[in-house]
Amino acid sequence: MPENKTVPLEGVRVLDFSIMLAGPYCARLLADVGAEVIKIEPPEGDDMRLRTPLRDGHSAYFGQLNAGKKSLALDLKNAEAIALVRRLVAEADILVENFRPGVMDRLGLGYEALREINPRLIYCSISGYGQSGTDAERAAYAMIVHAESGFDRSLMRYADDRDRPAAGAIFVADVLGGIFGYSAIQTALVQRSRTGKGQRIDVALMDCMLNLLVYELQEAQFPIRSSRPTYGPVRARDGDLLIAPVTARNFAALCEVTGQDELANDPRFNALPARGANWTAMMQVVEKWTGRHSVDECIAALDAAGVPCARYRDPGAALTDPHLVARGSFSSIADGAGEFVGVNAPWKMSDAETPIGRDIPSIGAHREEVLSRMLELSPDEITALANMGAFGAPRGEREEKQKARG
Repeated sequence: MPENKTVPLEGVRVLDFSIMLAGPYCARLLADVGAEVIKIEPPEGDDMRLRTPLRDGHSAYFGQLNAGKKSLALDLKNAEAIALVRRLVAEADILVENFRPGVMDRLGLGYEALREINPRLIYCSISGYGQSGTDAERAAYAMIVHAESGFDRSLMRYADDRDRPAAGAIFVADVLGGIFGYSAIQTALVQRSRTGKGQRIDVALMDCMLNLLVYELQEAQFPIRSSRPTYGPVRARDGDLLIAPVTARNFAALCEVTGQDELANDPRFNALPARGANWTAMMQVVEKWTGRHSVDECIAALDAAGVPCARYRDPGAALTDPHLVARGSFSSIADGAGEFVGVNAPWKMSDAETPIGRDIPSIGAHREEVLSRMLELSPDEITALANMGAFGAPRGEREEKQKARG
């Protein structure tokens, strides 16, 4: 690390009880900026460890969400494990969880119980519908919230050619939940530095999606008659590209580079509101020009003229993009199956290094380190806890169960 760069959250301890995507992503961002994140997972491991893509039994999906963390496997149905968590809470700064509301309370690990142990604790809960309200205890994954928030039907409307929402598998709500949770935690840390007190943070995936629908929720209150521009593919000779002449300057440059009089002189396109109302027709005119050129030729000409444009690519193309590689958008991360490419947090800081952590923890890999350092437990005390089932069934019992199954 360069001498003038620091680790922003060095010394901050996080207990990460989260599973799936939103919570783990939130906690991984905290690890990226230097916090010590201890992933509390069941003895069999987080279910995400089994998600594809797998390499020699190791999930790259899990790795992207959990690199840079430490793993402590605990059986939270065991009283000794719960007592151990309560001791860890006394030494922690932040707790992240994304169980359904009420689960942590039933374990004796709810906010009200833990604030008695550590009044400085920042306790972040991420759930589908929040910790309060009539829908709070409903089961909700990202795709459920996409449907109910209006996001899916908005995409359908913008697609023009659909009368039913499209299927999808990009979990926007989860990523937003992680980002907003991370943001709220940073704010709570600043407030704690002034007041000395922690607090409860309640992040709802539904609220996250509503914050994404900036235009759509205002339009729902104040309907408009004219169409909104929808940015879709324009056909070139050998494929598609996207062109977005949003401003008057962009449009003037587009007219110049394409040399189309019908684009420059058509009254349907002579002002921003008119272009918005006739966007599809405008792109059909532009397509007469793009259709005579390759995608590469179009991009080169449009870029030179300052017209926003892009080629359509598959995600894998980003991994070797010279700009992204030079910017440092990726880092090498590693698990038991070897190294692969991880995506860094989407920021660069002039006085801090914040890359994704290199190492992906195996299940329970940091038990001795965490318990001996944070709680000053001796090897014999850790062994005694293991024999009492705090970390899952004792080894002999596990072996007997495996033989019975086998």
